Formats: sequence, C-alpha cells, structure tokens
Amino acid sequence: MASTMQAITQDILGGPEVLRLGTVARPEPRIGQVLVRVHAAGVNPADAMNRQTGIFGGQPPFVLGWDVSGVIEAVGPGVTLFAPGDEVFGLLPFPAGGGAYAEFAIAPTRSLIAKPAGLSHVQAAAMPLAGLTAWQALVETAGLAAGERVLITGASGGVGHLAVQIATARGAHVIALASGANAQFVRGLGAAEVLDHHTRDVGELSDLDVVLDVLGAEYLLKAVRALRPGGRLVSTLPQSLAAAAPAAAEKDVRINGLFVESDRLGLMALAELVNDAELKPTVAATYPLAEAGTAHATKHGPGKVVLTVA
Repeated sequence: MASTMQAITQDILGGPEVLRLGTVARPEPRIGQVLVRVHAAGVNPADAMNRQTGIFGGQPPFVLGWDVSGVIEAVGPGVTLFAPGDEVFGLLPFPAGGGAYAEFAIAPTRSLIAKPAGLSHVQAAAMPLAGLTAWQALVETAGLAAGERVLITGASGGVGHLAVQIATARGAHVIALASGANAQFVRGLGAAEVLDHHTRDVGELSDLDVVLDVLGAEYLLKAVRALRPGGRLVSTLPQSLAAAAPAAAEKDVRINGLFVESDRLGLMALAELVNDAELKPTVAATYPLAEAGTAHATKHGPGKVVLTVA
C-alpha cells in the first residue's frame, strides 16, 4: 500500500478557502487502533470552528473531521474486534482526534461499530457526532422518559432532527422549534408540535419536563422559564450556561452543558433504533472530498452535509 494519501489540509486558520486537497503521510495503526479506508465523512459545525480558530486541534496543519464511515483496511497489534474488510462507522475521539477528511483515518477500535446494513456509508457518516450528542443529552443526561414533554430547539439541524426521532422513539411528547419552511419535515420525524422560531416565543411555553437547546443566547433563559420545577435543561453550548444559572437555581431546574464523547455503547443504541426503523439520518447534501471548502461555505437545508471519498 502507498505510504501517502489524499487529505483535506490547511496551513493557516481561516475561512473555507484555506481548505485544500493535498498529499500527506498515510497513518499506520498502533496497538488498539484500526486503519479505516474512508468512504464518507460527516461535516459538523465543530469542523468549521476548528478550521477558523484551532480550538480543538491547535495550530495547523491538521486534517478536519470526526464523523467517519468506511471499511477496515488494517488493524493494529492485538486488535480482535474487527478484521480487514469490515464495514464500520463511528466518531473519532472528540475533540482530541479528527482526521476523517482523508482517504484513510486512524481510529481507536472501540470508537467504531459495524455499519447497519440499512444505511449507506453516506447516511452512516451523517450520524455519529450529531446522533451521540442527541442521545447523550436526552437519554444519558436528561433521562427522558415516556410521556414527558420535551422541547428541542434547532429541530431541523444535524443534532435536532436526530433528537426529535430519538425522543419520539422513547415515547415523549416532542415540541420542536424550527423555521416555518421546515415544519413539515420536522413533523414527519415525529414531532407532536412544531413552533416557528420566527413567530413563536419559547417563553410562551410552560410545564416542560426537558429542553434540549442547541441555540444558546436568549433561548436559555426562556427555556428555564418554560420548564416545570424539577425540569432538566441540556445545552450543547456549555459556555453559555452561566447567564441562566441563577434563574435555574431559583426555579429548581437542573441545567447541564454537554460536549459529545465518542462512545461505542451509544453508537450501538443508535444502530438499534436504525434497525428498528425509528431513526434515519437526513443528508442535506454531499460533496466530493476535494470540494470540502465549498461544503463549508454553502448553506444547506435540513439534516447533515457529508463528504464522499472515491
């Protein structure tokens, strides 16, 4: 096998224009690692944040991307879970890992699971980071139960559209906040109510059990007011929680900030929902690897953007 590969790299921090297709050294799997021949890589807001600021990867050069779906090319010493030829998908270690925007990626063995037969590689690559965020927020942090009323903001986005399906599968009453243009899409995912964020105020709601918020800013204080005493708020923007903390304490609302973690058990739970036809990622658009910059620069509709690797 060649000692080099094609990958999207950057030499400086900046806008989408800094991303370029280049030749880099092909990584080799070490103990507890596998080498994945990448078929598809998901695009996430975290990728853009890292491209602009280096917040997760430090100074460039580095290769972006945490969502990966592909085929095991080689295994490191002592690996027994997978063998070359196995189809897998998963989340590379976040935030310290990365490297999915490439022909090959190194992954810790237990950050991956077998790709569900019912998903293409493109669909599978759309799910790990967003799906695990939704699962860890709703199920593991909030403990969402059947019959509870849950508000999901950004409900047509990457995290939101998967969160609506997960909450619906758990028997919750889902109230989704989205644009009017995406209302039909979100209802089709299982939302019992859809609020147009242009015309409806979250602060008008009441007696909520759980809120999953991906927007931050003024939505956090409004969400606290909308929760019942003893309710739970989980935000994907932990840095913005401080402003809502006093109001939450006064109302006896539990607030948590969540950064997603790579988790094999969580992936298995998501795959089970996929196999039961209760969860399906929506792909907003696909781009070939070489057009990663265009993918970052273009605004897309509901769901996730995915890069494809020939």
